[in-house]
Amino acid sequence: MAGSVRILVDGDACPVKDEIYKVAWRLEVPVTIVANSHFRVPQHPLIDRVVVSDGFDAADDWIAEQATVRSVVITADILLADRCVKAGATVLSPTGKPFTANSIGAAVATRAIMADLRAGAVGDGIRGPAPFSKTDRSRFLSALDAALVRLMR
Repeated sequence: MAGSVRILVDGDACPVKDEIYKVAWRLEVPVTIVANSHFRVPQHPLIDRVVVSDGFDAADDWIAEQATVRSVVITADILLADRCVKAGATVLSPTGKPFTANSIGAAVATRAIMADLRAGAVGDGIRGPAPFSKTDRSRFLSALDAALVRLMR
């Protein structure tokens, strides 16, 4: 195995679980998928499932508490990404976009502005993120592989 390197996944609505499993199996890195409800994962010694309470942010809290400099966290949740970056973890969105100490502040600010716009009358024409694409999937695979290889050195 890869020492203490591991992948922590915010499992609710994660579109790249299969890709995560494939990379983890190839590099022999353990994966923990965390969610608020029971869900299926492959029967494999490297794959673990954690079902937390349905309390607000329970999955995020569990992941943030476990995140270390030897973790790769996969999440689309910007506030969770912020917490994990501050813990020293490598954080990737499911589209392969890295959240870093240099970029997370702008991401949090943009999230807040967009939430305000959607909540007000100005936000009537504002849409959510673009649909997930094959390009996103490919970018994610490359970013995850690179992050794990870097941590395993």
